[in-house]
Amino acid sequence: MSEILITISAVILIALATVLVVASTKPDTFRIERSAVIKAPPETIFALINDFQQWRSWSPWETRDPALKRTYSGTASGKGAVYAWEGNRNVGSGRMEIMEAAAPSKIVIKLDFIKPFEGHNTAEFTLTGGVNSTVVSWVMTGPAIFFSKVMQVFMSFDRMIGRDFETGLANLNKLADRQ
Repeated sequence: MSEILITISAVILIALATVLVVASTKPDTFRIERSAVIKAPPETIFALINDFQQWRSWSPWETRDPALKRTYSGTASGKGAVYAWEGNRNVGSGRMEIMEAAAPSKIVIKLDFIKPFEGHNTAEFTLTGGVNSTVVSWVMTGPAIFFSKVMQVFMSFDRMIGRDFETGLANLNKLADRQ
């Protein structure tokens, strides 16, 4: 009986060590990016991103908690605008602040997650294009703490968060088309 326990313990320790070694090889930063062509001029799309109150109509996370608590402060839109949220386990809690707003081509957002895991990232939207269509790129970057590296052994953050970006960009396309 004790040989079986020793064998099971050894297998568990080897598996744990393997996960930790693989996690330690993951990069210290992450970058998730998605782009889409939206059939609207950059000015129309910029206005939807630059005003946090507009996010309720296109953000993929806004519908995940019907009781989501939102707080807006700072400027109404653009640099200095702040959006804080507190929600269920699907959306957690956090805060966003627009750090740069260069109409109609770029918006940089400081993104701080509080729950379920603390994280401090940057989101950036770039808009390039002409009168009838705009290429919108949505990028999120940040440090990859060791715990997130361990999670990345089992799941792809790029695939998981990237799907949300794709949904948000599709929502922006539908919304901008109606403007």
